[in-house]
Amino acid sequence: MHADLLFTGGPVLTPEGRTATAVAVTGGRITAVGHDEVLALRGPRTRLVDLAGRLLLPGFQDAHVHPIPAGLELSQCDLTGARTAEETVAAVRAYADAHPEREWILGGGWSMEAFEGGTPTRELLDAAVPDRPVYLPNRDHHGAWVNGHALELAGVTRDTPDPADGRIERDAAGEPSGTLQEGAMQLVGRLTPPATAADRLAALLHAQRHLHALGITAWQDALVGDFLGMDDPSGAYLAAARDGSLTARVVGALWWDRERGAEQIPELLEKRQALSHGRFRAGTVKLMLDGVAENGTAALLDPYLDRCGCATANHGKSFIDSGRLPKYVTELDRLGFQCHFHALGDRAVRDALDAIEAARAANGPSDTRPHLAHLQVVHPDDVPRFAELDATANLQPLWAAHEPQMDELTIPFLGAERAAWQYPFGSLLRSGARLAAGSDWPVSSPDPLQGVHVAVNRVAPDGDGAPVFLPAERIALAEALTAYTAGSAYVNHLDDTGRVRVGQLADLVVLDRDPFAGPPREIGRTRVAMTFVGGEAVYAAQES
Repeated sequence: MHADLLFTGGPVLTPEGRTATAVAVTGGRITAVGHDEVLALRGPRTRLVDLAGRLLLPGFQDAHVHPIPAGLELSQCDLTGARTAEETVAAVRAYADAHPEREWILGGGWSMEAFEGGTPTRELLDAAVPDRPVYLPNRDHHGAWVNGHALELAGVTRDTPDPADGRIERDAAGEPSGTLQEGAMQLVGRLTPPATAADRLAALLHAQRHLHALGITAWQDALVGDFLGMDDPSGAYLAAARDGSLTARVVGALWWDRERGAEQIPELLEKRQALSHGRFRAGTVKLMLDGVAENGTAALLDPYLDRCGCATANHGKSFIDSGRLPKYVTELDRLGFQCHFHALGDRAVRDALDAIEAARAANGPSDTRPHLAHLQVVHPDDVPRFAELDATANLQPLWAAHEPQMDELTIPFLGAERAAWQYPFGSLLRSGARLAAGSDWPVSSPDPLQGVHVAVNRVAPDGDGAPVFLPAERIALAEALTAYTAGSAYVNHLDDTGRVRVGQLADLVVLDRDPFAGPPREIGRTRVAMTFVGGEAVYAAQES
């Protein structure tokens, strides 16, 4: 039988290394991997792709991403390119001036390091947009910047108490200063006009095109449900899966409502059945255990430090009671749900591992494949538990580098000992843990090659000359690529993807070079030339 698609002139990254130079694809699956002998499968209708020394590898899979919010933000007030407070305010003003018809100014993506203490004030927004309410989540989406008009509409005053799962930043006089952290975001976020179904579908397809251009063939959407005013993406996924416009393979992580308990599990069962169609499956539950370190809401075993290096009373926030969490996870595991944990601080990581351990003890071994995302601070005692419990470490590698948010808003408040426990990729790998990888886009760039660069170098892609961030935690290029391919495929239960091997689905990526052939510091310059899902091209770079 002749091949539909033939790649030749390798190298090809297989599970054994760069051991092949040709791959044949027939009927959407890989049918031969080898060398010149594979060319015998060429027929009159075979499409031939000359790799010309460029690397062919499995399609990347993002194990933790939010494409629809990212797509929506790209069509609103997108602040991801602003680096300073002045640039950020100017971008807001320009967007508001260009869109006088918008009732609210929405969007986001501003950087905390652009503002003193990471908390911009409402006065800056009042000057830029005096006539309409403004609601702009920051880059990590754990805080929002609002103006006085928005606070007034929401009835937020100096007398408004902080919600249990959040904090209203206040000025010296006790007045709301314009930044809302975690659950306090919803005080204003609940008032913002929701996107329409058409808006969400358009955002999904826009995001999908962008992700395919980065070599991503599958992903796990880390929040399917309603949360802090974010739009539920499930309808868009279902529509795209039904009409065939969903070309990626997607797992949806159903949101665990942290205000409720086990009574919501029957609803999750109903959603799992109702939302699974075609290339979209909803067999995962997302449990958000804590916040982020930069605003002091990541859950820590020992308290945060203040600017003088003294211990405070703040241990961060646990959004799900650690005493009840094992019961929830045990029942979800018994019902065949995968648990996807947001666990950033060392206390959250330990709580997640304790819950998985309880589930293993009650239910025995299972194929639910729980995974913990973010893992910023991991106590050394908990590193070996990942392998012991068969819990996957889901990394967001781009964050593991020196940058202002790390150096100014995190390390001083953790202290030297805990700061050395951050993003322990190498330690986890050496302990036998399975690694997956993702981006948390729109929190950070969804480009896997940028993440691979940081995982290998522990320096930002544009950080030439910067000090290496915890060099012992660097991992090899092949290991980083495996996390973004086979590791994330394992997490996504896509066992016939993630490897270049006969019988696997032909979800493949051609890079514009072979990054193994150059120095590690140049990995971040690599780009995607072509992306295939099931042997069908979903992206091809324009010839320069």
